[in-house]
Amino acid sequence: MKRVEAEVRAKVKDGGPVDRKSYSLDEQVGFLLRQVQQRHTALFAETFENDLTPTQWAVLAKLAEIGECSQNLLGRLTAMDVATIKGVVHRLQLRAFLASRPDPDDRRRLLISLSPEGRAYFEERSARAFAVTEATLAPLSPQQRKTLIELLKQLR
Repeated sequence: MKRVEAEVRAKVKDGGPVDRKSYSLDEQVGFLLRQVQQRHTALFAETFENDLTPTQWAVLAKLAEIGECSQNLLGRLTAMDVATIKGVVHRLQLRAFLASRPDPDDRRRLLISLSPEGRAYFEERSARAFAVTEATLAPLSPQQRKTLIELLKQLR
């Protein structure tokens, strides 16, 4: 990181960087979260051998946790907007991981559940998902991990 900062300073033509007290990107929560997210996503892709995206895994995991639910509710529970959840559900259906049926109480709603193939895939790969979390949190002590999770839950 120091090498990168030195390169940036060498390229600044107006006398150097702005006063560090004013704003430092490296101290901003959004930037830090994005960097951690990028690292986590890379670990996920490597561990899952680019077979599934984190958003697709989130859908499988949430359905394994709660069972059948509407596509709308599934989107809310996995923090996906309407267009995103629709696309994710469609891609998982193409792989035969999800089953869907009209809601008998409201034919406009679609109920989504894991298919037998989706359940088997989830069960076979849950250990990999735990490994991704473990690798992401590896630099932290057990207490720091617990604290981080608690703080992130407060921020969401």
